[in-house]
Amino acid sequence: MLNACGELAIKLLLLCLACTPLRILTGSAWPMRARKHLGLLAFVYAALHLSIYAGLDKLGDLGSIGSDIVERPFIAVGMAAFVLLVPLAITSNKRAIQRLGGKSWARLHKLVYVVAVLAVVHFFLRAKKDVTEAFLHGVVLVLLFGVRIADKVKRRYARLGVAR
Repeated sequence: MLNACGELAIKLLLLCLACTPLRILTGSAWPMRARKHLGLLAFVYAALHLSIYAGLDKLGDLGSIGSDIVERPFIAVGMAAFVLLVPLAITSNKRAIQRLGGKSWARLHKLVYVVAVLAVVHFFLRAKKDVTEAFLHGVVLVLLFGVRIADKVKRRYARLGVAR
């Protein structure tokens, strides 16, 4: 259950991050309507992953969890990813957008990129022998970033009126 929840969390996070590149590549707006729901589902499965680790694996022993964070880098990276994911989940509603203001909210939600990198690193570090799946998650993340960066560069050149 621990690994299944973690793997589903990272897959949902990658699907969430794929929404904007899908919009860029297809011109369709429908992926954007799914983005928040995918992100919140990713959070739910990450919370389940952490709960199973803390509750079942460590039986709620905070000292043992603290030792794991210090001694096992993949757990420290996973905890960092989860801690950064919490404010994103808490502020994923209209009221939070209004309270924070659109620009501040958007800036905060850019943390999702850091979370995604940390999640892939966590998955890679925890792999004992076969890192294939973790590597594939990393490749997907790089491709998603690539589409976003290429679109940003294209828009910047168009705005500046630079001919190719």
